[in-house]
Amino acid sequence: HVQLVESGGGTVPAGGSLKLSCVASGYLYSAYCMGWFRQAPGKQREWVAGLDSDGIASYADSVKGRFTISQDNAKNTLYLQMNSLKPEDTAMYYCARARGGYCSKNSVDYNYWGQGTQVTVS
Repeated sequence: HVQLVESGGGTVPAGGSLKLSCVASGYLYSAYCMGWFRQAPGKQREWVAGLDSDGIASYADSVKGRFTISQDNAKNTLYLQMNSLKPEDTAMYYCARARGGYCSKNSVDYNYWGQGTQVTVS
């Protein structure tokens, strides 16, 4: 069965960095778009970044230039390098697998989700 497991969250001061990881299993990893979403308390889940099946990355405007999405296909692992973190980046971060190779910004187009990892920027 498909499983996504995130790690790497934590508490950092503003301006700091974190690198999130998401290990995927149970399917052919490279055939699907993989995305990162986040959800802050009282707010809707929002798309952060995506990496499509051709390896093309896309980013939300709020994180462009600060976050980098990447993957290691040999390890079935998705990463999110987050630099210059701001307090407004505080949220639970989720990795998700899309239904196909294209990266949508809409969470309904993703059918597998990890359990989330908390990022707090003080």
